[in-house]
Amino acid sequence: MTTPPPRIVVLISGSGTNLQALIDASQSSSPPHYKISLVLSNKPSAYGLTRAANAQIPTLSLSLKSYRESHPTASRTDYDTHLASLIRSHLSQDPIYKNSPTPDLIVLAGFMHILSPQFLSSFSDGRIINLHPALPGAFDGAHAIERAFEAFQKGEITETGVMVHKVIPEVDRGEVVLVRSVPIHKEDTLEKLEERIHSVEHGLIVEGTKKMLGVA
Repeated sequence: MTTPPPRIVVLISGSGTNLQALIDASQSSSPPHYKISLVLSNKPSAYGLTRAANAQIPTLSLSLKSYRESHPTASRTDYDTHLASLIRSHLSQDPIYKNSPTPDLIVLAGFMHILSPQFLSSFSDGRIINLHPALPGAFDGAHAIERAFEAFQKGEITETGVMVHKVIPEVDRGEVVLVRSVPIHKEDTLEKLEERIHSVEHGLIVEGTKKMLGVA
């Protein structure tokens, strides 16, 4: 009997271009290096959900706002715990994986929600990774590309980058899996820099996922 490929769950909040890179990579190899078993979004309108549906990948969505409307006393931790239970419930229904509720890897691909320690501890240590458009230790958190461009304009830096890192409670401070530098040119606009960084992201998220799964 053929061993099924490792399962990943992808969490998104937006258009899903990095998700698309993961989908394309999974469909370009035979047998596939991994199976995207679920795409979950905290934004029900995220176009990435459409990308997943077009690839026949199951999707779930639940915003923090909607969860709190139905659970008025709920905290962010309660919401995160519920997200973890949704993932486990979905995965446990897949008979190919012997009813295992745990993915081999969770990939945050533009997921704009800081996960609580309770969510992180719900899954295997170190098996959640994030893509962040900055070099390690620089421009943690939101608006990293804009902040890097501003620093370049002030003469403080000449390059920025993209990294894939393991997720820990401290935002963008987990162990680095892969990192790639991206030069900033004097003729760059913010839009040009964003385009260059996004191009690097699409390759790095696939490389980082495969490295974590041991299939690189």
